[in-house]
Amino acid sequence: MKAGKWIGGAVAALMLWGCGNQTDEAAKGAAPLDVPVSVLPTPGLLQFAEEGFFVLPPKAGIAVAAGDEVAAKAAAFVATYAEKLAGISLTAGTEGAVRFVRRDGMAAEAYRLIVSGDGVTIEASTDAGLLYGGVSFLELLGHEPAPAGVRLKALTIEDAPRFGWRGLMLDEARHFRGKDFVKKLLDQMALLKLNTFHWHLVDDQGWRIEIKGYPKLTEVGAWRVPAGRAAAEDIDPATGKPRLYGGFYTQDEIREVVAYAAERAITIVPEIEVPGHATTPIAAYPELAVNDIPGVTAPTHAGSEWGVYTTLFNPYEPTFTFLEGVLTEIVDLFPGRYVHIGGDEAVKDQWKASPGVQAFIKEKGLTDEEALQGYFVERLDKWLSSHGRILIGWDEILEGGLSENATVMSWRGTEGGLEAASHGHDVVMSPSPTLYFDFLATERADEQPGRPIAQSLKTVYEFEPVPAELAADKRHHILGAQANTWSEHMRTDDRVETAVFPRIAALAEMTWSDEGKRDFSAFLPRLVDQLGRWQAMGIRVSDTGFAPAFTADRDGDRVSVTVANQLGYGDIRYTLDGSAPTLASPAVTAPLDLPLEGKLRAATFAGSVPIAAPRDFGLDIASLRTRMGGDLKHCDNALRLRLEDDGPLGGTRVPLNIDIMKPCWLYEDADLEGVTKIRVSVSELPFNFELASGIAAVEVQPEETPGGELIVMAPGCGGDRVATLPLAPITGETGVATIEGEIAPLGEEATLCFRFTRPGFDPLWAIHKVELLN
Repeated sequence: MKAGKWIGGAVAALMLWGCGNQTDEAAKGAAPLDVPVSVLPTPGLLQFAEEGFFVLPPKAGIAVAAGDEVAAKAAAFVATYAEKLAGISLTAGTEGAVRFVRRDGMAAEAYRLIVSGDGVTIEASTDAGLLYGGVSFLELLGHEPAPAGVRLKALTIEDAPRFGWRGLMLDEARHFRGKDFVKKLLDQMALLKLNTFHWHLVDDQGWRIEIKGYPKLTEVGAWRVPAGRAAAEDIDPATGKPRLYGGFYTQDEIREVVAYAAERAITIVPEIEVPGHATTPIAAYPELAVNDIPGVTAPTHAGSEWGVYTTLFNPYEPTFTFLEGVLTEIVDLFPGRYVHIGGDEAVKDQWKASPGVQAFIKEKGLTDEEALQGYFVERLDKWLSSHGRILIGWDEILEGGLSENATVMSWRGTEGGLEAASHGHDVVMSPSPTLYFDFLATERADEQPGRPIAQSLKTVYEFEPVPAELAADKRHHILGAQANTWSEHMRTDDRVETAVFPRIAALAEMTWSDEGKRDFSAFLPRLVDQLGRWQAMGIRVSDTGFAPAFTADRDGDRVSVTVANQLGYGDIRYTLDGSAPTLASPAVTAPLDLPLEGKLRAATFAGSVPIAAPRDFGLDIASLRTRMGGDLKHCDNALRLRLEDDGPLGGTRVPLNIDIMKPCWLYEDADLEGVTKIRVSVSELPFNFELASGIAAVEVQPEETPGGELIVMAPGCGGDRVATLPLAPITGETGVATIEGEIAPLGEEATLCFRFTRPGFDPLWAIHKVELLN
């Protein structure tokens, strides 16, 4: 992989530009490219021959048996990426240097790949096995242009997956992506041998799939006005109202994506939501609501808040007619075995308060509201079973008594999965936070919006799907594992990519490779090779796990700076003149003793390959006394989020760390010698969170003057007030605004505590940056 330009935004995304393909003339006399063997996920057996190799020319044939249409499609997929990765042109036919061969008797998804002196042979019994053998062949080609071909070492790979469910979930209810983005993601899943795409298409904030029998689901439910002043003031001239945000898939588009996935050995599992997360269908068809509670009305539009809504379906027969009508179209569109019915976070307040629902519970002989949810699950399970499908739901479906055939997706840790498997139910492990890609990979200040409790690459890699406590005769019920990409805080496509990549590679190896084959230290060098492949394919990859992080301690006119990265991998090199570090730059081997001036710039390399973009650290007094909001500590950890501002509508929005239950920040060990003023960059956010009964725990400091103020205390939150900065002058501004004022003299060092006063929950204020000034 060639060193080149770095690009980035709120997150530095790894995109290293390599050379373009050389001309045939330039290739004359060149030697074939020798590529180190690097296969990810690690195979069951990789054995080199004692000697020998095969030179794959830049133009070659790829052979499949006549009439084997599935093998031909796998060959076409391989040819596409051979061109993208190495500039190798493979032409399909019945003869060639690369051969796809059916062999009876091999396990499902298993393959054998043989490189010998006369070419490459990929053997498998199943369609998926042929594709996966082709994917491993692609990895042997490397990721550099090979105008003279590639010299492949003679070897044999024999491989099969550990788990049958190797999944990734994409939530599009919150933000609609479109089929091109989904296809791009499906390709990358196939290239890592993942085989299940869980498509979260409906929720309180959007309904993304056309249902012909119920057209209002998309007419009403696919569109919303995002929260915040910026969206409210964005008036659509065609309607005179705030511009709507959203979209949906037509059934033709769904069929197109399903077929595309099938050609890549990927099954799509669609999810609808029952009985909670039902705001959008009820907004479209209010007769589905619980309508007999005084003062409670059905929603009229999709929600623009994140969190847990209390809106539930009513349990009456017309609701089941609706649900079965939706499912009839769902099972027609999605031929896979599983249909996901949600079942999570169904707050039962409406059912408890409804006289009609309470009468229904009594009439049906149910014990309580949990049993009523079990009634929903049982009915849908019977309906799906009668149509040849298997119901799968989040682990809350255990609470009302689980239907005999149901499968559990364990998200609240692994306990639900352990319980379900122990009772003979199949289970997919998908625990929060470990396999939730909306949780950030690091706690760095330059991470993108998300949930800032770090779930690192290593955390994902080292997750074990089979609980140690599970009895040996029940372990076969663990079908596999899945990572979930909830998208509340992933407004843009690039944020999805940098949330998923590179952790998807850890997911792939964790679900494919035998437990005894997994070794994180051996995985990282192969991941570096995978970074090169992603670069060649134009995938944006977060580099924050490898990126340099700085800790400084000033002593007079000198600064001691410790530089390290989260994963402890690679060589960190630095400069002091503002230039980009190169392989010739000095390496960080100990804390750096530096003068109090200029700028430290550092980047991470793995061998000769740059794996993290340069990061800067100011060595002057002003920089050392400036902290970004992401570097401040929270006073509590009740519900920490990294949010983005609601504006501007276009362009970059800053990330803002906040505990929405207790908005309070600590600037620890602040250097206050000679400081007389404080400048704080803040942002006014909409409080767009549905917290059900949890709203009572949100802490609100009452305002002292109209508009509120930012109060600064020291030492810590129990100390004296040392600064008060009114918010009225900047109230109503879109984006980040700055307030400044005097701060009481405090001596050399103290911890500053920051809290906002405000008239109520909304708006919510957050800190972007704090500067201490002389």
